[in-house]
Amino acid sequence: MKYPINRRDFLKFSSLLPLMAIDWPSLASKPSSSSQNQASPNVLVVVFDAFSAENASLYGYTRATTPNLARIAEKAVVYHHHYSTANFTTPGTASLLTGTYPWTHRAIHLHGTIEKEVVQNNLFRQFSGKGYTRLVYSHNLLSTSLLYQFRPDLEVFKWPRELCLDDNQFSDRIFPRDYNTAFIGEKLMMPLDTDVSGSLFLSLIMGWLRGAEKRQIEERLKDLYPEGVAGQYGHYYLLETAIDWTIKTVAQLPQPFLAYIHLLPPHEPYLSRKDFVDLFADEWKPTRKPKAHFSQGYPQQYLNQHRRSYDEYIANVDAEFGRLYDSMAQNGLLENTYVIFTSDHGELFERGIQGHSTEVLYQPVIQVPLLIVNPGQTKREDVFVNTSSVDILPTLLHLAGINIPDWCEGEILPPFANTNPDNSRSLFCMEAKTNPKLAPFNKASFAVVKGDHKLMHYIGYDNDEVPDFEMFNLADDFEEMKNRYSKNDGVSQELKDILLDKINEANQRY
Repeated sequence: MKYPINRRDFLKFSSLLPLMAIDWPSLASKPSSSSQNQASPNVLVVVFDAFSAENASLYGYTRATTPNLARIAEKAVVYHHHYSTANFTTPGTASLLTGTYPWTHRAIHLHGTIEKEVVQNNLFRQFSGKGYTRLVYSHNLLSTSLLYQFRPDLEVFKWPRELCLDDNQFSDRIFPRDYNTAFIGEKLMMPLDTDVSGSLFLSLIMGWLRGAEKRQIEERLKDLYPEGVAGQYGHYYLLETAIDWTIKTVAQLPQPFLAYIHLLPPHEPYLSRKDFVDLFADEWKPTRKPKAHFSQGYPQQYLNQHRRSYDEYIANVDAEFGRLYDSMAQNGLLENTYVIFTSDHGELFERGIQGHSTEVLYQPVIQVPLLIVNPGQTKREDVFVNTSSVDILPTLLHLAGINIPDWCEGEILPPFANTNPDNSRSLFCMEAKTNPKLAPFNKASFAVVKGDHKLMHYIGYDNDEVPDFEMFNLADDFEEMKNRYSKNDGVSQELKDILLDKINEANQRY
């Protein structure tokens, strides 16, 4: 006799059996082929999580991490000074998809979501009624929470589990109409790889079960991934699987389409395919920098080792994106498709800090790559003015011939419009994951970039070593080694006034 549920599932779901009778409707509807306008361009946005521009050889990095991006760049627009609005996924992704800064969309917490009044101001709704098939997929459960808010504006919403090796999430199955609340609740009960406190009993059980599952997966794939298989929140995945699916899907989608694909690599853990392991077993060492005010205490040797693994993972990502690009070139999709390659934030391996869970806003965590491949483009074009992730939404609307709404805080990117020709525009970045969502900013880090200069401002940190302001001239000090902020310096005070005015304006709502 076969039982309909095994022991592992019984342990996982037994306390929730009364809820299992709920009807679970599918969230993904089939694309409609009606009112398709074949003359409209397709749009494919590919986000690789935690990809720092500093570590891309495309931009001059010492290690040859991005040979495929360099090849693709010869037929693309390359942005050299592109900034995320934040240093972690939730606010960075929300800005990219709404064209607004974090102080507007308010998705500022790790498991945060966009404020209800702003949700309708998203990229996908702007394409409504234009004949587009709108599709989204993300490995990252944090960005999935944001995409879930846009479901009314999507034809296809693909769950993370559908491209994962193992699925340990169950809250969405039980509460399909309230995924975000259920997701946070599940993290509270069984946090595992998050810093959220939870149920000791359930955490121990689930930790043991998930550990056994992970070991089985890694044993099965050890020849291909000798250092282990990457995952997040108990979801384990192969980058190749997602790229294979993307290649197949974009070739079959009704046109025109708008597809947003958010993949977790090269986010930590940095576990490359065997082809890239030890690719950079060299003696190169980055510039040694003093410990930051928010140092996590990591020694430089430790950081260098992790940087090397990260660089190898970037090379892995680069190869897979190159495979996607080549497939689209072969099947003719590039003749009518804008392809956008970018990231939601960067990664840091300096000043005693590893990763991006930090209060600082140094260049490696906020400067990200951006390439746009235009339909049929044959020559490279380089853009050196400062640009922001809030510019992607208005640019895509412009390219699709759609009006840009008044609420958008970004601008059309050059060369598609002659905006910011003198590079005098001010761009903003922030981190406020411990500040209340709907409240004035009393504990946060801010940065403003204008021309060659960047000013950082720290608010509300109970640490005498944290300065109120830091300013750097990025033209001659791109490593940010010398703080040039001074009350007697005209540039310092100009940027200070610009930033404080923006913060005060944001705080007036509360």
